[in-house]
Amino acid sequence: MLDHIGIAVSDYDKSKTFFDAALKPLNISLMMEVQGWAGYGRERSPQFWFGQGPEVQKPMHLAFAAENREQVRQFYAAAMAAGAKDNGPPGIREHYHANYYGAFVIGPDGHNIEAVCHAPEA
Repeated sequence: MLDHIGIAVSDYDKSKTFFDAALKPLNISLMMEVQGWAGYGRERSPQFWFGQGPEVQKPMHLAFAAENREQVRQFYAAAMAAGAKDNGPPGIREHYHANYYGAFVIGPDGHNIEAVCHAPEA
């Protein structure tokens, strides 16, 4: 449904360091930098963008798709090591559906960053 999304951040370098580490386990990486904006994605065009802006959005929820539950666990560990705050460790969230496996962290600008897998355990 969405082609891409972009958010303003308060510290470009800090955010780049954080997202480089947190998204790596999900096979999401920096694909390009254009006019002070960083674009992250998998294989094709970047779908998640951020750049330093004069006004950072109020905290948002950003959920990134994981291919399996191990990637969710690795995302959580990498994000925490990169300075995130815990907002829900890896686990099943049955209130969404029986196979909703997610982990939640608070990133550098207060955004709720999630990795989620909808597939059952392999």
